[in-house]
This record gives sequence, structure tokens and C-alpha cells, in this order.
Amino acid sequence: MLKYLSFWGVYSGGVELESAAKDHVDQIIEQWAAARPDLDASPMGVVGRICRLAALLIKEQTRVFAEHGLDFAGFDVLATLRRSGPPHALTPTQLAKAMIVTPSAVAQRLTRLEEAGLLVRSHTKADRRVIIVTLTEAGQELVDATLPDHLVNEQRLLADLSPEDRLVLESLLRRFLVSQDDLPI
Repeated sequence: MLKYLSFWGVYSGGVELESAAKDHVDQIIEQWAAARPDLDASPMGVVGRICRLAALLIKEQTRVFAEHGLDFAGFDVLATLRRSGPPHALTPTQLAKAMIVTPSAVAQRLTRLEEAGLLVRSHTKADRRVIIVTLTEAGQELVDATLPDHLVNEQRLLADLSPEDRLVLESLLRRFLVSQDDLPI
């Protein structure tokens, strides 16, 4: 049963949804309803909004990262190494899995960050074929300086949602991701 969600105006036991204003997705759904009344375009209400939000959120995150001389992909690598704990080192395969990207995408990111002195790649002593990517002191300082601004930005982006709304939205998004097999590696 739905609980009251102040941001969306959803009421317990009801289906009534009220929104402060219509968005671009509402217009798209209305256009499809007129153009193809035989089809149910309502899934676009969820999927379309998630896609639009993803693009808008990435744009805002990228802006903050750029203030620190990083791009989205570079921050992703540095943050993944930093949150992995000491010694802040992972193999490229571990990085790819943690960042949910292809190994070739990781290789391109590593080259740029290594050239900037933010990480180093080295071979393990046990097996020279295995490469370890390690965050440098400069890389750790940069990610540590960027992270607070990133979190302030995310707080700003979520400011219109109450703490309760955030919990409900987080729970629904988690359930949706898990239903799509987005499980921990």
C-alpha cells in the first residue's frame, strides 16, 4: 500500500497522482495517445523520466567534476579506487566490473589518468601478466577534494524531495534495478 508522498501527491490506498506541473514526458505520452490510441504508452512515464533524469544528472555532475579538472569517467575511476580502501589498488578487470563498463573503456580512462599522474599501472610480482592500478597521492588528493562538492551538488539536485520521498524513491529504483539483474558483482 502506498504511503503519502508529499512531492508527488500520492495518497495511501489511492491512485490519484498530482504533480505541480507537467513535464516533457507528459507531452510525449499525450502525443502518442493521439497518434496511436491503440497502444499503451504509459511505460514511457517511468522509463522516459528515468532516461531524462539520467541525462540531466550526468550533466550536473559533469559540471562539478570539470571544476576540479576531471570528467565524469575520470572521477569514476578515481572514486572507485579510493572507495576500494587501502592500498587503493585494483586490476583493470575489477575496475571495469565495479564501474559497470567494458575493459576497453577502462583502458582509455586509465591512460589519461596515468598521464596526469593520478594513478599508476604496474605488474604484480607474483604474475607479471597481471596489472594493478593504484591511486597516487595526487589522485587521492584530487578525489578527496572533489567528493565534498559532488555530494553538495547531489544534495542540491535532491532538494525538492523530502527525506521520506528519497527513501521511497531509492527503494523503488533499487527494486527496479534488481529486477533488471543489476546485482552486486
